[in-house]
Amino acid sequence: MAEYNPSPLVNDVETGPDVGLAHRVDTACSNPDVMDRLQELTRVLSTRTLADGEFTINPDDFDLESVLRSLRSRANKVGLESNSSGVAFRNLTATGIDVSATYGPSVLELFRSIASIPGKLFSRKAPKIKKIIRNVNGVVQQGEMLFVIGRPGSGCSTFLKCIAGETAGLLGVEGDFSYDGLSQPEMLKNYKGYVIYNPELDFHFPHLTVAQTLDFAIATRTPALRYDGLSRQQYIANQREILATIFGLRHAFNTKVGNDFVRGVSGGERKRVSIAEAMAADASIYAWDNATRGLDASTALEFAHAIRSTTNLSKNASLIAIYQAGENIFNVFDKVTVLYLGRQVYFGPATLAKDYFINMGWECPSRMTSAEFLTSVTDPNGRTPRQGYEHRVPKTADEFEAYWHNSPEFQQCIAEYDQYLLQHDKSQTQARLREATDQRQMKRQKASSFYLLTYSSQVKHLIVRGFQRVKGDITFTYINMAAFVIQALVVGSLFYDISPTTAGAYSRGGTLFFALLFMALSTLAEVSNSFDQRPIIIKQKSYSMYHPSAEAFQLVFSEFPKKFASVALFAIVLYFLTGLKVTAGAFFTFFLFLMLAVMVMSALFQSIASISPNVGVANSIAGMGVLILSIYTGYMITLPKMHPWFKWLSYLNPLRWAYEAVIANEFLGKKMGCVTMIPSGPGYAGVSIANQVCSFLGSQPGQPFVTGPDYIHLNYHYSYSHVWRNLGFVLAYLVFFICVNLLASEFVSPDSAAGDVLLFKRGSLPEGDAELLEAGIPSVEEMKVILNGSTEKVDFSKKEIFSWKHVDYTIPLDGGTRKLLDDVQGFVKPGTMTALMGESGAGKTTLLNVLSQRISFGVITGDMFVNGKDIDSSFQRRTGYVQQQDLHLAESSVREALRFSAELRQPKEVPIAEKHEYVEKIITLLGMQDYAESLVGSVGKGLNVEQRKKLSIGTELVAKPALLLFLDEPTSGLDSQSAWSIVQFLRSLADSGQAILCTIHQPSATLFEIFDRLLLLKKGGKTVYFGDVGPSSSTLLGYFERQSGVKCNADHNPAEFILECIGAGATAKNTADWNELWLESPEYAAVSQEVDNLNRELKALPPVTAEGKNLAGKFATDYLTQLKIVFRRTGNQFWRRPDYLMAKFMLIIVGSLFIGFTFWNIDATIAGTQNAIFAVFIILVLCVPLINQIQSFAFDTRELFEVRESASNTFHWSCLLLAQAGWEAIYSVLAGCLSFLCYYWTVGYSSDANLAGYFFLIQSVMWPLYYTSFGLWVIYFAPDVPSAAIITSFLFTFMISFCGVLQPAANMVGFWTFMYKVSPMTYFIQSLLGTAVHGKQIICAEVEYNIFYPPSGQTCQQFAGTFIKNFGGYLADDSAMDECKYCAYTLGDQVIKGFGVEYSQRWRNFGFMFVYLCFNIAAMLGCYYLTRVKVWGKVDFAAMFGKKKKAAEPAPSQLTNNSTDDDENKV
Repeated sequence: MAEYNPSPLVNDVETGPDVGLAHRVDTACSNPDVMDRLQELTRVLSTRTLADGEFTINPDDFDLESVLRSLRSRANKVGLESNSSGVAFRNLTATGIDVSATYGPSVLELFRSIASIPGKLFSRKAPKIKKIIRNVNGVVQQGEMLFVIGRPGSGCSTFLKCIAGETAGLLGVEGDFSYDGLSQPEMLKNYKGYVIYNPELDFHFPHLTVAQTLDFAIATRTPALRYDGLSRQQYIANQREILATIFGLRHAFNTKVGNDFVRGVSGGERKRVSIAEAMAADASIYAWDNATRGLDASTALEFAHAIRSTTNLSKNASLIAIYQAGENIFNVFDKVTVLYLGRQVYFGPATLAKDYFINMGWECPSRMTSAEFLTSVTDPNGRTPRQGYEHRVPKTADEFEAYWHNSPEFQQCIAEYDQYLLQHDKSQTQARLREATDQRQMKRQKASSFYLLTYSSQVKHLIVRGFQRVKGDITFTYINMAAFVIQALVVGSLFYDISPTTAGAYSRGGTLFFALLFMALSTLAEVSNSFDQRPIIIKQKSYSMYHPSAEAFQLVFSEFPKKFASVALFAIVLYFLTGLKVTAGAFFTFFLFLMLAVMVMSALFQSIASISPNVGVANSIAGMGVLILSIYTGYMITLPKMHPWFKWLSYLNPLRWAYEAVIANEFLGKKMGCVTMIPSGPGYAGVSIANQVCSFLGSQPGQPFVTGPDYIHLNYHYSYSHVWRNLGFVLAYLVFFICVNLLASEFVSPDSAAGDVLLFKRGSLPEGDAELLEAGIPSVEEMKVILNGSTEKVDFSKKEIFSWKHVDYTIPLDGGTRKLLDDVQGFVKPGTMTALMGESGAGKTTLLNVLSQRISFGVITGDMFVNGKDIDSSFQRRTGYVQQQDLHLAESSVREALRFSAELRQPKEVPIAEKHEYVEKIITLLGMQDYAESLVGSVGKGLNVEQRKKLSIGTELVAKPALLLFLDEPTSGLDSQSAWSIVQFLRSLADSGQAILCTIHQPSATLFEIFDRLLLLKKGGKTVYFGDVGPSSSTLLGYFERQSGVKCNADHNPAEFILECIGAGATAKNTADWNELWLESPEYAAVSQEVDNLNRELKALPPVTAEGKNLAGKFATDYLTQLKIVFRRTGNQFWRRPDYLMAKFMLIIVGSLFIGFTFWNIDATIAGTQNAIFAVFIILVLCVPLINQIQSFAFDTRELFEVRESASNTFHWSCLLLAQAGWEAIYSVLAGCLSFLCYYWTVGYSSDANLAGYFFLIQSVMWPLYYTSFGLWVIYFAPDVPSAAIITSFLFTFMISFCGVLQPAANMVGFWTFMYKVSPMTYFIQSLLGTAVHGKQIICAEVEYNIFYPPSGQTCQQFAGTFIKNFGGYLADDSAMDECKYCAYTLGDQVIKGFGVEYSQRWRNFGFMFVYLCFNIAAMLGCYYLTRVKVWGKVDFAAMFGKKKKAAEPAPSQLTNNSTDDDENKV
């Protein structure tokens, strides 16, 4: 074998004339045959451990050798220095706060917490500290792989994070680390880029393609010193091809990565993108956390092999935690460590681990994989002592740890640690890594930085990626631009061709204010966008790709073109429709400040997101920010009228400076002709202009016009001389917010996750350790007693058999059709378990949904029978369906969730007490007694994954499914012991008479053999096998060994073997058509004959049950019972969400107080009356963030209902809507009462009981009822919460635009007056405003008087008396002869009449409100039915409005990519 020679190397500046190797690498990477050989070679590499010796290749594969040389050249001692490193750790201990169980949240608990604050302030009691992991020891050499084994809660993830230095969520980390001699602080400070933690979940920018994602990752870690003169682009292209080949991604280069909401590559391919991205970072040490989560056995094995290959090639160290690892996966590891409740109980060679625990005294059942066995010994319910060792084996985690510390294997581990320290000299490692870093870093990069690229180069690459993201999501850009144009058209037509006279001055101010406010509101989405991107940025920062601040900085540039185009379209349409000043200078000044407003507000909201720990806090701050921005811009309350305690807010408001600039720009040089002269009219025809004055603010006696500068000076205290000063202020704010965002992005730590905690109802908190709340699996006899009432043998002949034949499922696709299931047949008998298996994309979940009647899209053909008869309307009531996603109401306890299901799904004739008794039996059956009163919560703060899965099964069992139980991936996401526990329970359930059909992903040999039959599918939904599994899988293996000609070894997992036979997996190949082999086999003929015989024989039998009448209805209980039970559950949901209620009440209380003190004690002037108008207007607008809260809260229950409860016919859909609306109304009205107390009296409205009482009725009762029903109407037909927010904003903008405040009805274009009449806001504004200022006396301020001069010899009364009699108003001094001061109004009713408001119409308005309220309820129910319930012929409104298909059928948009995993891409 030929040895590798060091390759010539160059850096960024020096290039050599010989580019031969670069050419060969380029040739290799572009040659499909060579890349295929590389792919085959990686399979060989994937089976070699470090103990197998040095790797060599065939020298005849010259091009392939060049490719591998490019990978291995990093470790050459001549040229590019190796950055390889191992890691050793001694007494590693991580601590956190001990809250394994606590009281669940509720309103009562909130008050208890508030009441306990004084005591906590003076208490010196320190929080209880818990050691999450303790005294962990070990060594992982360069080129070694360590398998980290442990059950959930054992500390596997914490251990991996500690190794990688990702310890933000921990109180402290103790112990000694050595990274080839370097301490952890030194390694993380100088060489963090060489230590990587790869999280369990996949975080990527969904609209980037696979190639773009990999290119960026490689580009940010491209070394400055490269082999053979390769340019950066050549290096990136070569590395991309190599990584994509190893991980089977070459076919998906131009496909978007996608996520749960954006169509892209399959879940398995997305996981491979994550691994390739991490490998592109060229690290020394990798910590992989559950990298095979949710993948089928063949793909999981390929991933393990890929990591083995790269570990061998790059000589890095890999530490990996994998759940449910097969024996072939286990065999690729060098070492294993086992963790048990945070204690290390083994570390050593993988080949010796099994024997260590057998020698300890534990029994390893035959065909149980090593990983399963090592996991089982840490589970008291899953381990079995060997005969004679019953009293000698350790029982607790502490005893296991003590046994380990006294074992020779532990001494060997410590000896290896000591030897490792002796072998690795700190100074040599430091010099080597320093040299490696210097060679890799760009010139001018700081030596102390662990980033390879300079800051400017990072920004350059990020800007390129930013533009790629914009291009990838170009549809959103177009929609955003369309929204700007639509808003401009609406507002422009509302203020169309504003009058150049004084009548148009108010409208001009409103137009300019709305333009700036819309700019601000359009950037509010920056908050949610920032949090969507945060996990990606945090991950890539941990990979040392770039500074987070560089990503924040690039947004200024990559988002600029999109913002510029949107603002330009908006400005052009609005400006010229409204008839603003038509000069080039004025237009571009207007456009400049709009553009700056968008940018500065975008930077502001990004800053808020950066400094906030979570999205809830950020949205609260942003909501109050919008309120402050809108009020203190200077339009709603002008500078002269602002109270000193809040006036300073206007100076901090960048929109205030922009508003002054655009107002001054618009009114500069404008002469507004006067509409009304004082005095005028009958009797004043011959009066000289010298004796008249314009009835408008800023008028001068004897002038028939008002100048713009005079008007804005008196009304706003604005001046055109401030325009360019204000430009400087706005730019300064822009720079300031950008800097805040950069600093916060770089230095503010994200909200760290806490440890797992169970949430109990008060009075139910267990006294022991909540982590030990486990119960064993009941025996078959116990199961029979619970389910059947006795231990007698179950008579299966009295139970029905479900069968299906020639089942096809076809969907429309791109003008054609696509068949997802092709001629599938089979049966499920009582007392048996049938496994449904297949590779990713084979149609397992699709078949399960078709058989369970949960498909409402596409065409299903074929026959499905129950005892040979066609299935009837009772089928769904007689079956249970356990979905893969464990969806439950987080606020319910385990017992409440089970009772809810039992009360609604068992027949109404069954007494409630009997239903509850059966629930208790199921709780006992599932071993959930200890946490029956625990709230479901969320993963990490509530039930763990196994407990949630048990609850999912229990929810179906309490419904008493007499015919069949369907389960979709019941073991997905579980560790091997939890998976074994669940399947053992299902086995006992089947033995007691239940028929079970379930899909399964990664079964071990022992788990697989629990099943009676197997239905195996290949891609395209074609059958590969249906038949018995047989003892030790003998029947199944006999078929596949005969057809493939390959023998399955005794230690080989049959599930993996059959998948390998049919060519399952991402990179697997197979030439045989296994569907054809099956169709031609005698087994197929036998199965077909058996199905026919079953149907023929069973059809002749009489019905086996007399429950048909009770099961015929769609629902088990009557409507009123459903409504009562759902209403009760919804009430508990609200009560146990104090965070939601607190956010609602705090926003209302703080917002109301803020508005109240802003408009504090309005005076009797005209301006004071106008402030009363805006005070009413803004208190109503406060509902917008409240509606957003309502929609976010309601969406979760809608999802739960549509995905699980609706498909199970638990209750009628309208019960959910009415219950949600009812409780929202109750709490919103209560909050409205508090709002009235905080707002009404501070503003200074009338204390008259009649007026205050009517105001209370409208503001505190009718308005909350209206906006809650309006918000729920929108969320119940919108596809998701962001869409609902957009629809709400759009509709609400219409309502407030046409309510007569921003533009009085008299000034509206005739076309839009109908909107004024149909807008609900019109009548709420009129009712509140008419009451607020009714009977209020007007006393003009000095600046509000219109001053004119009477003719010589006449008093003011003599001259203007007739005018006042005709038009109203009053004179300040009737007898004055030199100067007359005229006030146009005497009562507030006269002021609001200009807005079309009349106090006398208040009860008419109340009637309209009631009609609108009824309309909202009807629209909520009607739109939900039309868009999410009713199935329309060819027009699928449900799909159009984003309705999730029942269960998990694939949506058509997700099926255009052949590689899509139907079992992972849930709709």
